[in-house]
Amino acid sequence: MERKIETQVKGFHAIDGGGVHLVRVLGNTTVKAFNPFLMLDSFDSTNPEDYVAGFPMHPHRGIETITFVAHGNMRHKDSMGFEDIVQDGEVQYMSAGSGILHEETIPASPRMCGLQLWLNLPAKDKMTKPSYKAIKKNEIPEVPLIHGKVRVLMGNYEGTQGYQSHHLPLDYYDIHLDPGASLTWKVDRERAAMGFTLQGEVIVAGNVIPEKTAVRFTEGDTVTITAGKDPVEFMFMSSLELDDPIHWGGPIVMDTREGLLTAFQELETGTFLKDKMDVEK
Repeated sequence: MERKIETQVKGFHAIDGGGVHLVRVLGNTTVKAFNPFLMLDSFDSTNPEDYVAGFPMHPHRGIETITFVAHGNMRHKDSMGFEDIVQDGEVQYMSAGSGILHEETIPASPRMCGLQLWLNLPAKDKMTKPSYKAIKKNEIPEVPLIHGKVRVLMGNYEGTQGYQSHHLPLDYYDIHLDPGASLTWKVDRERAAMGFTLQGEVIVAGNVIPEKTAVRFTEGDTVTITAGKDPVEFMFMSSLELDDPIHWGGPIVMDTREGLLTAFQELETGTFLKDKMDVEK
């Protein structure tokens, strides 16, 4: 059965971090509709003043952040002194687990474009050891199409294997289609699925999805998209829904209010960090 559109969200302009201009597409008002995807921020600018302020040192606990840089570059530095960079077409996958402190600086470039996705961690994994992985271009398989390509950022696409997440399974595709081209692929019926039009518009089951719009798909085992009159870059994500309660405060998401309050108390007392972050090469 082909999946259709259940929910569609355009997003709104926001300023975050040190003064970064972005579009907040998913947030605390869309948690139920897009479970287990918590937040999605999109950024796309040719004006460095929109983003060079970056994101000063800040905490995370209880989530995984997946940052895709389509154009430009982003530099990571954490409280343990580790530094890394992801650039054109690469992914930063960070499992915050029990807690990290990090900053992201964004140097000026001709164009800064991409998105950051927050994936909830199951209650049993909220306090797991944090980890970091930069998924470089040579680690991202590409599946050629007659009228485009699929880059397997994470998970599995029609038998082509990409990097595997640690906790919730995540299939994450960067799909490029020529104008008017269509693509159909299989999706595990048990998984929640969403998409985002990073560039261009697509048509899904007769619905036109404008650029910079998130959609939640209905249940089913296939998805079909058709590009509009311009080339398309469509981001697709699927994972398993969670039944856990959500208590969300800023950069921290826990399954109990007590856990959330404890996290902020530990930030104040300097006891927030529990484990040194594992860095995968």
